[in-house]
Amino acid sequence: MSEHEQAAVPVAKDGARALEQGEDERATKRVRIEDSSAVSEAQPKGNTTKTTTDTNGHQNGNAAPVDARDRRSGLVAIKKEFLVDISERKSEAAAPAAMDDDEAEGRGGNDRGDDRDRPNKFKGKKKGKGGQNIERTFGKFDDALPLCNSRAFYPEFSPRECRFGDGCRLCHDVRKYLSEGRRADSETFGGKCPVFGKHGYCPSGWKCRFVRSHMDEIEREDGRKELVLIDNSAPAANGDADKATERSRDAEEVRLGVHNIVSMDVKIELNRKRVDFSQAETYIKWLDSESSRNNDLHHMRKDASDDAAQEIRAQFVDPPFKASEKRRLYFGPETPTLAPLTTQGNLPFRRLCVELGAQLTYSEMAFGMPLLQGTKADWTLMKTHDSELSPPKFTPGKTFVFDNYSNANDLKFGAQISGSAHWVVTKAANILSRECPKLRVIDLNCGCPIDMVFKQGGGSALLDAHGKLERMIRGMNAVSGEIPITAKIRTGVRNNRPTAPTVIERLAFGAKEHRERLGAPGCAAITLHGRSREQRYTKLADWGYIGECAALIKSYNEKKDALTDTIGEPDASTLPNSKDSHMYFLGNGDCYSHTDYYNAIENARVDSVMIGRGALIKPWLFEEIERGQYLDKSASERLAYIEKFVKYGLEAWGSDELGVGFTRRFLLEWLSFAHRYVPVAMLEHLPPKLNERPPAYHGRNDLETLMASDDYKDWIKLSEMYLGPVHPGFQFKPKHKSNAYEAEG
Repeated sequence: MSEHEQAAVPVAKDGARALEQGEDERATKRVRIEDSSAVSEAQPKGNTTKTTTDTNGHQNGNAAPVDARDRRSGLVAIKKEFLVDISERKSEAAAPAAMDDDEAEGRGGNDRGDDRDRPNKFKGKKKGKGGQNIERTFGKFDDALPLCNSRAFYPEFSPRECRFGDGCRLCHDVRKYLSEGRRADSETFGGKCPVFGKHGYCPSGWKCRFVRSHMDEIEREDGRKELVLIDNSAPAANGDADKATERSRDAEEVRLGVHNIVSMDVKIELNRKRVDFSQAETYIKWLDSESSRNNDLHHMRKDASDDAAQEIRAQFVDPPFKASEKRRLYFGPETPTLAPLTTQGNLPFRRLCVELGAQLTYSEMAFGMPLLQGTKADWTLMKTHDSELSPPKFTPGKTFVFDNYSNANDLKFGAQISGSAHWVVTKAANILSRECPKLRVIDLNCGCPIDMVFKQGGGSALLDAHGKLERMIRGMNAVSGEIPITAKIRTGVRNNRPTAPTVIERLAFGAKEHRERLGAPGCAAITLHGRSREQRYTKLADWGYIGECAALIKSYNEKKDALTDTIGEPDASTLPNSKDSHMYFLGNGDCYSHTDYYNAIENARVDSVMIGRGALIKPWLFEEIERGQYLDKSASERLAYIEKFVKYGLEAWGSDELGVGFTRRFLLEWLSFAHRYVPVAMLEHLPPKLNERPPAYHGRNDLETLMASDDYKDWIKLSEMYLGPVHPGFQFKPKHKSNAYEAEG
């Protein structure tokens, strides 16, 4: 078992003040790993073995003493020179806020993503959890005098007529709009539009908050001076006029470098129920009849004759058609995966994580029924960026791989959907495969713990509805084309009744009564979150249990090999990946360091690990996994990640007033997690733990202290560094009212 070369992080005698280095802080440092058991053959090679001394004077291989009191109380053990007397804080209520982190896994009714629709004004009557701001609103952040789209992308004297004529209430005078209808240009980024700087044009047109950096005033032959937009992008096929027409389309349809964009026409057709689902409906009808006969067989009287049972069995028929052969998948130690994250798992954040080493990503959870209704918010979640279309890393020989797996044709991005009925998710998978070609997998959420989803029979409620779950997977697999189907589950609904092994066996083989006749449902991979629905995040994920389930998966794969040898070549259409029908297995829960990751790979024997909260708190966790070492990111480096997020947000949501507001809102949502990070050089013990909260402390400089603040007003200050002053109508409330860590301690 090899150890990696580590460099000690020097700490000055007078603590943070001696380490304060302003904006030009030291480069990223490496610190020692105290949990030597986590270093295994699964870790990246290349570092030479070398004994060094850590910041506490302990040599590698000899664990530093652990403060048992701090560990038991759920506190982060921070070096004394950084601690702040609690009396300096205004009150105990100013302590770091508790996070009901289930909210990051399951979407509630009011989480409508980045759809740019007006806020939902409906007020639910049911009393929610006292620690949550359930009915959150974000104010109205639009221009005082909105500019009509018939003018937003055209020169000042354009003859283009507004289709609403005199009945249009929006502004049609560009000069009036620029002088009276909007706030002054933002001065961040030197007053230059980052979208225009990257792409040569700005899709927000005159509405851009940096418009003066890409506009000009030219004098016409008749002496009139006309305001025009600068466009340095490649010319359109029929000239600049077509460019402007292209820009005037729905803003969501012209985002740069974005794929899986579904046109408004398709959404309207879905909403009006004009889309052809005949293939899916044929299969759903067969699933219904299969379920009905299964119920008849199951509810037969015990004293019924064998002939009666045989008569029912004779009524079973084969499926109306076979599923298409699926694209081959690969999950391995070199493919750390970003989990589906509600609100925070948006496109800009995924871009940042991919840049930092995430090899696989998922959309936020979309509801199946709104997808079928053409709801803009849910279809928006399917969008993916160029960076997510590149193949994941692949090292042949590290783990199981199919002979015909094509890494060059693989991609990173997958979609996750939720539903409470087999016909809903079957149709949803069908329309996704038709309208969103850039999908690696379609994942069925079987673990969402949120009450609204659970009570409707979706999410973690499926863990107790094995027959329905099998019908869902079988139906989705039949109509999803070449896109594989996967599932994400929990250990069970209740703590004392784990059901994961039963669910896994059902997804691997199908029900015993028709296993030989129908074959496997077609689930290509399973991700197990090591907590029950009842448990939520009050305890650590049970990686021992995940390891037991991983062993079951291995035995199932071997069992399938044996069945293949005894009964001959199976029908490939019933198998998830190939004739070998290998099912991949991922673990999920509490991964917060590269040691956690490689411990899971080596000891739990999972193929890969799905990472959620750990990536929200420190997105460079993927970089740590790739390098096999802790990275002490300076405050200026972390601020640079915020800057990147802002730029990616302006590209995704627009650089107009609305786009800036959405970018700010989702940046603040991310900072509600990111502020919980404690730099590794300030820790007494490693590895850090997700369920530990930091006591009051100050950073090594003012910026680091600001970034550690749990006050959302300080997060707004950080947003203003790159997005300028907050719009007067903008509002933000953290998702959680509580200022204690009772949900995690």
